[in-house]
Amino acid sequence: MNNSVRTAILALLAGFVVATFTAPVARADYAVLKSGARIHITGYEHCGDQIKLDFVGGSAQIAASDLVSVEPEEDFQVLPAPPPAASANAPYAELILAAAKKNGLDEKLISNVIAEESNFNPKAVSPKRAQGLMQLLPETAARYSVADVFDPEQNIEAGAHYLKDLLVRYSGDLKLALAAYNAGPEIVDRYAGIPPFPETQKYVAHITASLSRESTRVSDN
Repeated sequence: MNNSVRTAILALLAGFVVATFTAPVARADYAVLKSGARIHITGYEHCGDQIKLDFVGGSAQIAASDLVSVEPEEDFQVLPAPPPAASANAPYAELILAAAKKNGLDEKLISNVIAEESNFNPKAVSPKRAQGLMQLLPETAARYSVADVFDPEQNIEAGAHYLKDLLVRYSGDLKLALAAYNAGPEIVDRYAGIPPFPETQKYVAHITASLSRESTRVSDN
C-alpha cells in the first residue's frame, strides 16, 4: 500500500471517528405536570387548549393548564434502585408501623411507596418541590398540617393519611389510589383510570408487584 492510499484511508477513518463522537445524541424530555408527576416524553405538541404528549409506546392528551414545564432529561436526577421494603429492620420501621395502624393501612404499602418516592431519603426534593420521604407537595403538606416536611414522622403520617384518603376516594381500588398519588387524582379522574403515562403505570406495577411478592412470601412461611 503506497503512502497516498494509506493517507486517504487514515483521513476517512479520522472523519468517521469525529462524526461518530460529535454527532448529537437524541435525548428525551420530562413533562412536569401540575400534580407533581414527571412524564418521560419523546415529544409534545400544542393542540388548542390540549397538549399531546408522545412517549415510547403511545401518546396521550392533557389539558394545557396541567403542564407546568418540559425539562431536559439530563436535569432529572435518577434515584438508585430502592432497597427491599417493609421488614422489621427497614428504615423508619417503627414510624411506618405507627402511621399504618393510625390510618388502617398495611405497613408494607407505606414502605413500598416510600421506596419508590424517595428511596428512603428524608431530605429528598424533586424539581416540582415534592419533599421528604413520601414526596409531599407543599399544598399536600399544608392540607395535612405538616409543620416540618423533612421530619420523618410528620412526613410519613401525612403521606399515609393522604394514601388512606385516596383509597376512600377510589372505593378501595389500590391501583387507582397509587396512580393518583403519583400523577394526581385530577389526572386519574380525567382518564377514568390509570393514565397512559409509562412512569405512572410502572409506579403502580412496581408497588403492586412488590406487595404481591411479599404477600406470597408470608403465606409460604
